[in-house]
Amino acid sequence: MAEASVPPRVPSRLPSISPVTFTLLVAFAAVFLVSLGEVGPSPERLAAGAPRMMDLVGRMLPPNVEPAFLQRMGWRILETLQIALVGTVIGVVISLPMGWLAARGISPLGAFRQLPRALISLFRTVPDLVWALIFVSTVGLGAVAGTMTIVVDTVGFCGRFFAEAMEEADKKPQEALRAIGASQVSVLFGATLPSIMPTLINSSLFAFEKGVCSSVVLGLVGAGGIGQELKVAFDLFQYRNASAIILAIFVIVLVMEYFTDRLRARFQ
Repeated sequence: MAEASVPPRVPSRLPSISPVTFTLLVAFAAVFLVSLGEVGPSPERLAAGAPRMMDLVGRMLPPNVEPAFLQRMGWRILETLQIALVGTVIGVVISLPMGWLAARGISPLGAFRQLPRALISLFRTVPDLVWALIFVSTVGLGAVAGTMTIVVDTVGFCGRFFAEAMEEADKKPQEALRAIGASQVSVLFGATLPSIMPTLINSSLFAFEKGVCSSVVLGLVGAGGIGQELKVAFDLFQYRNASAIILAIFVIVLVMEYFTDRLRARFQ
């Protein structure tokens, strides 16, 4: 007598969840629905704002292409790129020792590595505009405040990634150097940094790309760059100037993304 064939077990489409997980999901859905009702855009408000948006777009077109304005905008764009470049380079240089001091198992500070790690977290968690307002209040309006903001933002961004990359670096070259009596600085430059150099370069390029975008926004609070010109255009209801600036910012971001993507591809 032939054995009865056992039908194959069909795997469950959804994994089973515990009561605690189900409760958390329900609580999250409730909070989201309440928040959506309080701060989400309603269809009525969107319908009411659509004519005003069309009117604003009509007043912004065509963009201002007067030579005098384009020349002034060009200088502001150059200032924006200078802020991003100088701030990112200084921030990356500071991030290397900060990441080393904060890295677990590599830091010469031992348990006190939590101090630079906490400082990096502080730089990363405080928004750019808040740092910009702080520096504008201390050093005054202009590009210097914007550059200092990009430095702090870059340290918060790169410091974390540099520390994590050093923690995950290949340990064998480090152990070989320690075995012959090399100092911690020699191990850093002779083994750790060479093994994570592609990660360092990629993170630095991401930081520069992020710095360009941030330096555009910083001008809205008086920290220099093209954002300051954009704020003036909206304050004075010069919407054609504003549309030209927005298009210029769009082109800058596209160009920066293109070149940074090409550079990252070369170093991978």
